[in-house]
Amino acid sequence: MFHRLRRRVSGTMAVMWLIGLAILAVVVYGAVQTLAIGRYTGAQWLDLTIYGIAQGGIYALIALGYTLVYGILRMINFAHSEVFMAGPFIGYYVATAFFNNGLLKGPYWWIGELVILLICMVVSMVIAVLLERIAYRPLRRAPRLVPLITAIGASYFLQYTFLGLFGSNVKGYPDVPGFQGTDSIFGITFLRVQWITILAAMFFLVVMFAFVRLTKTGKAMQAVSEDKDTAALMGINVDRIIVITFIVGGALAGAAGFFYAILFRQVKFDMGFFPGIKAFTAAVLGGIGNPVGAVLGGLFLGISESLFPSLVLEGLGIPAPYQLKDALAFILLVLILIFRPTGILGERLATKKA
Repeated sequence: MFHRLRRRVSGTMAVMWLIGLAILAVVVYGAVQTLAIGRYTGAQWLDLTIYGIAQGGIYALIALGYTLVYGILRMINFAHSEVFMAGPFIGYYVATAFFNNGLLKGPYWWIGELVILLICMVVSMVIAVLLERIAYRPLRRAPRLVPLITAIGASYFLQYTFLGLFGSNVKGYPDVPGFQGTDSIFGITFLRVQWITILAAMFFLVVMFAFVRLTKTGKAMQAVSEDKDTAALMGINVDRIIVITFIVGGALAGAAGFFYAILFRQVKFDMGFFPGIKAFTAAVLGGIGNPVGAVLGGLFLGISESLFPSLVLEGLGIPAPYQLKDALAFILLVLILIFRPTGILGERLATKKA
């Protein structure tokens, strides 16, 4: 039995599991130390969790764009972070104009915000479609590495185009009175901007799943994801379906960008880098190509990022724990690729389509 076990478990795998157990032990030790000190109350932990859910909803919306494109084209669209950035960046100028004209200050402020949201979604959709038509479609039959390099190049092109056109300074979103204050829902106190962000993210996620699962176009997307050539033989217009996929992913990214802007109240030409990396981590965590996994991964990452510095790093005695919260996404990405490259829900996908 020992010899059989030794054949199954290689030295590399044993080292990996030792590293994983060591990391787990450090996390548990830090959490126990923090809870023993009792520095935070239950209400404060709840506030951090709510903040993490709001942030995770944004990551989930972005991650769906990554996972939808991968499901159709088997490529990682690294320019998706700039699709996310473009919508709220243009929306900033519309929001500033509306605010200066008083359209966001009266009782009908929400109409102005809906218009800004639609503008963000349309701008991101246009950028996503242009990327598909100009950068990706000519390379559809090329080796996988070629579209990947093109996506990275397109990402830098868009980022520095916005830098050249609009400058490098951080632009502050207007402080809309309708988003200020707190509300009590089921006895739980929420910042108004947080519960609006959470409900809106849930709404867009439900609409997207209903579109993919219940409509003919959504079923055609599933067919193209399974096999493009066979789908074409069955009469499905593959090019049209791919464009629709980029439209849906771009719209979700634009919506995520809008809620990111009202939550953090600022935009910048490189604002898509960290959210894009984190959303990609969420997609990999859930299982790249699996929409449900992308949502679960986004929520998990958002909550972990909100709780991790206070729960673990403070217990380890790190003096500035929130300076390291962005590192969590990179740590999780490395650990996922080492221990479970297919993600939480990606095993069936990997078996069928890898």
